[in-house]
Amino acid sequence: MTTATPPTSIGMLLFPGFQAIDVMGPLDILNLLSLSHKNLSLSILSRTLSPVSTASPLHGTTTFGESIVPTHTLTSPPDDLEVLFVPGGLGILNAAPGTLDVEMEFIRTVYPKLRYVIGVCTGAALLANAGVLEGKRATGNKGSWAWMRQQGGGEVHWVAHARWVEDGKAWTTSGVSAGIDGTYAWVAKVYGEEAAQSVSVSSEYVRQLDWRKDPWAEYYNLTDTCE
Repeated sequence: MTTATPPTSIGMLLFPGFQAIDVMGPLDILNLLSLSHKNLSLSILSRTLSPVSTASPLHGTTTFGESIVPTHTLTSPPDDLEVLFVPGGLGILNAAPGTLDVEMEFIRTVYPKLRYVIGVCTGAALLANAGVLEGKRATGNKGSWAWMRQQGGGEVHWVAHARWVEDGKAWTTSGVSAGIDGTYAWVAKVYGEEAAQSVSVSSEYVRQLDWRKDPWAEYYNLTDTCE
């Protein structure tokens, strides 16, 4: 199924210590999608326009990491922003209280106007704590599941056995690489299965088509909290 008028303005939220594949996995899919959907636009959103690094305090003194240069600040996002991707990463897991308040306020502010918000991995925790997953079903990183279940003040129905979860305009995915499968599922829903299949073939990627099949829930012996 596709929407009558698929969104064209897509944003990616960045913060220090983001997980590289949470960002680049979905973006690579969208890069290829843009070859057939010429009207797509991308915004990289962060507090400032300075490069944002994957490095977090957990990395210690190592300089190993990658940085991405934002296109917009959180105070000046595109007026027509329709879709927001929120990645996870050690910058969320290790964040001291209050560290990500600016990002959560941004999410709360833009959410009512968004057509979709997509939380990848522990990015779902940022959505939960921003209050936009209240009363919704969601999933997240299975290796941090006990921590994930504590996010959102008990108002989120966390689903363990899910590679991704769709609940209205809020989409969330399991950990790290699951953002790829979740993004493919979202592309299929919004832009059509033919578009998703074409991109996956170009990427030589075998998609997980069943949202309930997440081997990491079994690996960690996890239980759903909403059923």
